[in-house]
Amino acid sequence: MQDYQMLCDGKWIDAADGRWLESYDPYTGKPWARVPQGGPQDIDRAVESARRAFHDPAWRDMTPTARGALLRKLGDLVARDADNLAAIETRDNGKLISEMRGQLRYMPQWYYYFGGLADKVEGRVIPIDKADCFNFTREEPLGVVAAITPWNSPLLLATWKLAPALAAGNTVVWKPSEHSTVSALVFGRLFEEAGFPPGVVNIVSGLGSEVGEKLVTHPDVAKVAFTGGDQTGQHVYEMAARGIKPVTLELGGKSANIVCADADLDNAVKGVVSGIFAATGQTCIAGSRALVHRDVHDAFVEKLTAFARTARMGDPAQPQTQIGPVTTRAQMAKILDYIEVARAGGARCLLGGAAADRPECGEGWFVEPTIFSEVRPDMRIAQEEVFGPVLCIIPFGDDEEALRIANDTRYGLAAGLWTRDMGRALNLSRRLEAGTVWVNTYRATSFMSPFGGYKRSGIGRESGLSAMREYLQEKSVWISTGGDVPNPFVMR
Repeated sequence: MQDYQMLCDGKWIDAADGRWLESYDPYTGKPWARVPQGGPQDIDRAVESARRAFHDPAWRDMTPTARGALLRKLGDLVARDADNLAAIETRDNGKLISEMRGQLRYMPQWYYYFGGLADKVEGRVIPIDKADCFNFTREEPLGVVAAITPWNSPLLLATWKLAPALAAGNTVVWKPSEHSTVSALVFGRLFEEAGFPPGVVNIVSGLGSEVGEKLVTHPDVAKVAFTGGDQTGQHVYEMAARGIKPVTLELGGKSANIVCADADLDNAVKGVVSGIFAATGQTCIAGSRALVHRDVHDAFVEKLTAFARTARMGDPAQPQTQIGPVTTRAQMAKILDYIEVARAGGARCLLGGAAADRPECGEGWFVEPTIFSEVRPDMRIAQEEVFGPVLCIIPFGDDEEALRIANDTRYGLAAGLWTRDMGRALNLSRRLEAGTVWVNTYRATSFMSPFGGYKRSGIGRESGLSAMREYLQEKSVWISTGGDVPNPFVMR
């Protein structure tokens, strides 16, 4: 058992009241580390630290070019420590080491990209319609940003918030999930090494009900960036609205992965497997609904189930493992409940459908890769986010029916489309109600491309140029060039 501390004002501290939380290894089902269980007092001092740092000349007067250099230095440090951070994340949340290494080795690009953007933020000179006035705009930081991140890809999803927020000149209080906190606390050491002034980034661990709500509603927090489920996101939105705070919400999904009759079936099988069984289905962009054209339905399902049966389950720290454990015991129970809901609704289980009972899974929290056929679009299994390795297959007859089924959900985060017809690809990608549409691929992301949802899948965008605008506010400045002030009782 290792103990870790929180970061506040450049200092490593325990929770104010001395409480601790155990962090569990999902592969063994046993605790392996302890993290501080922060409370309201810890949020108060972290926000005060961030507020003070925001106004301190060391950060406030730092040139955007110098801020960018700090972010690029941070990127170098992440690249140096990528494999160690990946190993911590795998132990803390059970994600595959192969995936975590890929994420961590790619993650520096966000810091390089937004470090480069830091001094490219420009206002405008407006050719105003008043001859004796000069008018221009400035883009300015918001202040203290609350970054609240989930347990499935802790550092990557935090980076999507931290990099643009810091590039824009804000300060941050970061609250990681209580289920995967350790990597965040280890990552925090890099900010001091990179040269960030104390208090620019603060990290408070603890329960959402105790510190998350306090952070969102704190009067000195100017902006909230949250990733998580849509029900929690709604609650965060409502709390932020009381303070009239802007939010970025990246929430859940029930994404459709559409296999057209002209698709390359072998590639489509790989894409559907990638969409739902990679990351053990614990991803907001999971392609948990496979919409398959009736002409190829049977052939596709046969190929899909045969391929899925070959997936290697086991220790996520081993590079050959393809499906790891579920991150928490509670999430495993939720997934198994949904499997029974699907059966009770009349869906036919073609594969899996139970907790994994394999020697290679040890004492961990594993669910067998599960595929349901004979699923109707109105079933709960086709409408609600499971967040696990559970796929439902729904047949369709033509493009219009595929669109109706794909869009008939409260979510709109992502969609996949498998076709050789580029005309169809362009037409359907335009009409799919999703913030990201992948054609003949799935789960591709980049620091250069905006990411976010339609409908209940979120508000705002992360990554790309769009992300910078989420952390800036526009100011209009008027300068009179006239000699005399006109009638003061009349609006100009």
